[in-house]
Amino acid sequence: MMVLRSEILTREVTNYWEGIANIWQEKRPQKLWRCHSDQVNIELLSGWLPAMEHKHVLKTDLFDEACSEGIISSLSLPVKTTFGIDVSFSTAQSARKNNPNLQTLKADTRSLPIADHSFDVIISNSTLDHFKSSNEILKSLKELERILRPGGQLLLTLDNGLNPFVALRNALPFKLLNSLGIVPYYVGKTFTPARLYRALKKLNFEVVQVTGVMHFPRFIAVLIARVLEKYSNQFVHEKFLRYLMAFERLSKLPTRLLTGQFVAIKAIKKA
Repeated sequence: MMVLRSEILTREVTNYWEGIANIWQEKRPQKLWRCHSDQVNIELLSGWLPAMEHKHVLKTDLFDEACSEGIISSLSLPVKTTFGIDVSFSTAQSARKNNPNLQTLKADTRSLPIADHSFDVIISNSTLDHFKSSNEILKSLKELERILRPGGQLLLTLDNGLNPFVALRNALPFKLLNSLGIVPYYVGKTFTPARLYRALKKLNFEVVQVTGVMHFPRFIAVLIARVLEKYSNQFVHEKFLRYLMAFERLSKLPTRLLTGQFVAIKAIKKA
């Protein structure tokens, strides 16, 4: 039987992320850093999601929920169904175990086995910045637009291509950064805020908010967190987390799209 190249690539991607998931779920590295990441995402989404009933909510990957506390359980929203997808079966399975009310499916955002207009809200936090090409980001955005109902909300974050640390990281070879422990898993192409804005406008979205989040340089924070996890106590951990969150005040400044490690966009699908 002939196997198509796209099927081979999908299998390679699945196998890679299965391996990463197994390592992270077993060793739970960067626990303190991931706590900060969850806090930033929860604060962002809590401010953007209105206090109204959402029948069906989708999260486009479940790495957070499988490897840390995640964000789903902390979003106090009246929701009929919370659905999550991931390219890794074991990640989806672990996320479901940690969140019993979560419905999960192994799926790839580039080709979703989901009917048109299925969701009221789609949460996609740093899912689409792990592809090798910009076209794969665009393909995923088209799929998200397809499965979102008219009037539905897309809450999206990507590595910020305008941030100098992100730009430098993406300019250097992944194998080098990975061998040095700077990048623990594959990160791919991303967009600047302006390019992401243009892409969403072309896809029948009205972009209502754009900002930058996670303003303390990630690499430095991860290094500090690693040392604190090994040599300090819970009191120091909490103080460090408050220190990191203080930098999120930079989201209110005109320079937020330069200092934010991630660009965050809230967009509404037009009727």
